[in-house]
Amino acid sequence: MELSVVEKQEFASLVMRLRSDGISNTALFNAVEQVPRSLFVPPAFVREAWSRFSIPIECGAFAEGVDQAVRLVHLMNLAPEHRVLEIGTGSGYTATLMGKLCQRVLTVDRYRTLVELAHARFGKLGLSNIFSRQADGMNGLPGEGTFDRILVTAAFSTMPRMFAEQLVPGGEMLAPMILEDGRCMMIRFVKVGVRFERVDLFEAPYLPLAPHMASAL
Repeated sequence: MELSVVEKQEFASLVMRLRSDGISNTALFNAVEQVPRSLFVPPAFVREAWSRFSIPIECGAFAEGVDQAVRLVHLMNLAPEHRVLEIGTGSGYTATLMGKLCQRVLTVDRYRTLVELAHARFGKLGLSNIFSRQADGMNGLPGEGTFDRILVTAAFSTMPRMFAEQLVPGGEMLAPMILEDGRCMMIRFVKVGVRFERVDLFEAPYLPLAPHMASAL
C-alpha cells in the first residue's frame, strides 16, 4: 500500500528529524515508507497521524508519536530471522514495522478491541507473519517458546526478571520501568546467562503495566 502525497511529505519530514537525531536505518526507513500511518489512528486524528506527539486511540489508550514509535523499533536491533514478542499492541503500528523487518511478531494486548482492530490492519496490509492475541502480558507469554526480542510499552515497577526465561541467550528486551524517584525510564535488558544486564536509555512517559485482560472492551 502506497502513501498518499501528503503522507509522503510527512514521511520525508520524519526522516529528516530522525537523521538529525543520529538514526540512519535504511531498512527501517523503507519499512516506514511502506506503511500508511493514517491507517493506525482514529479518523478524527488523521491530520495528526505523523505527529511526534501521542495520539488517543480506542479503549482510553494512546499511540506513541511516530518519532517515538520508529525510534523504539530502531532500538530493537532487529534481524530478518528474529522472533519478537510485543506486550501492548495498541494501534498495531510498531508491530507492523517490526513485521516488515523480522521473521515473526506475536503481539498481545489486554483489550480485545485493540487486538481486533490491529488484526484487521495487519490483514489489510497483507502481513501474515504478525499474530495478535488478547492476553495478560504482565508476565510475558509463557508457553510460546523463546524470543529474540521483547518490546513492552507499559511500565514495570520492579525488575522484570520473569521475562529472562522467555528470551534466547543474548536476547534483548526493551521496556520502561518506573524508578524510585518516580521517573519512567526506557531500559534495554540484555540476557546474560540467567540474568539481565541493564542499560538505561531515556525517559519515557508510559503508564504502569496493568494486570489481567479487560473484560468489557
